[in-house]
Amino acid sequence: MPRCRSNRSGGSVPRIPSSGVAMVAAVLVASVPMGCQSVSGTGRSQFNAYSVEEEIALGDRAFDEMLEVVDVITSGPRHEMVIEVTERIAAAAERLHPDIAGRFDWEVVLIDDDEIVNAWALPGGKMAVYTGILPYTLDADGLAAVMGHEAAHAIARHGGENMTRQGLVGILAIGAAAALDVEDHSIVAAAANAYGLLGEPAFSRGQETEADELGLFIAAEAGYDPREAISLWERMGAAGGEPPEFLSTHPSSDTRIRQLEALMPLALEIRRRRLADAP
Repeated sequence: MPRCRSNRSGGSVPRIPSSGVAMVAAVLVASVPMGCQSVSGTGRSQFNAYSVEEEIALGDRAFDEMLEVVDVITSGPRHEMVIEVTERIAAAAERLHPDIAGRFDWEVVLIDDDEIVNAWALPGGKMAVYTGILPYTLDADGLAAVMGHEAAHAIARHGGENMTRQGLVGILAIGAAAALDVEDHSIVAAAANAYGLLGEPAFSRGQETEADELGLFIAAEAGYDPREAISLWERMGAAGGEPPEFLSTHPSSDTRIRQLEALMPLALEIRRRRLADAP
C-alpha cells in the first residue's frame, strides 16, 4: 500500500475497478500523492483513492438497499430519542467538521432487532441504530456516545480508506450480497465490509481509537455528558462471552478507558462552552 508523503489534502482518482490485483496496485501507486488526505480533527495522513462524492453516492445506495431488508421503527419514545440525539450529533459534527460533515445529508433509522448490538454510519450521514444496543446505552447521553463515534467514522472517511486498501473487496462480494439478499454485489459488499453495515469487524484498532476521540468531542459539542462514554464502554465490555459486534475491533477496555480519561478534560470544556452558548 502506498504511503502518503505529507498531510496536505489532495485530489482523488476515479473509483478503482476490481479487475485484478495488478491493476489495483498500479492505480494506487499512480494516485500518490493525489489520494493523500488529512483526517479532520486529528490531522492523520490517510491514503484514500475515493472522492467524498463517490463515498456519499456509495453510502446512499447501500442505505437504500439495507432499508429493503430490515424492519424500521418509526414511532414511539425510542424512535424519538434516536431522532433527537442524531439531529444534535449532526449539528455538532457540522460545527466541528464543516468541510466534510456540512456536505452530508444526515438521516437515521431505528432498526427493530434486539439480537444485534450495533449501530453504524455510512458516508453522507446515513445512520442506523439497532434496538439491541439500547439496553447498553440506557439514555440519551449513552446513545450520543455511540452516535458520535459512528459519525466520526464517516467524517474521518475510514470506509474509503479501507476500500482503497482492499481494492473493493471483490472476494467478499458474493457472500455480502447473499446475506442482504440483493443483487448489486459491488455496492453492497464494499459498504458492508468497509463500514460495518452488517455488524462485521470493519475498522482497525487505530481507526476505532480515532473514532473514539472524534466521537467524544462531537457528543460533548452536542451538549451531552462525555463521561457517559466511559460508563457505556464499561457496560458493553462487561457483557460476558463474545464481545458485541460494536466492540469487535476496539482496543481493550482498559486501554480505551485510559484514552478517554486522558481526553475527558478537553471534552468537558467543550461541553461547558456549548452549554454556556446555548440559548
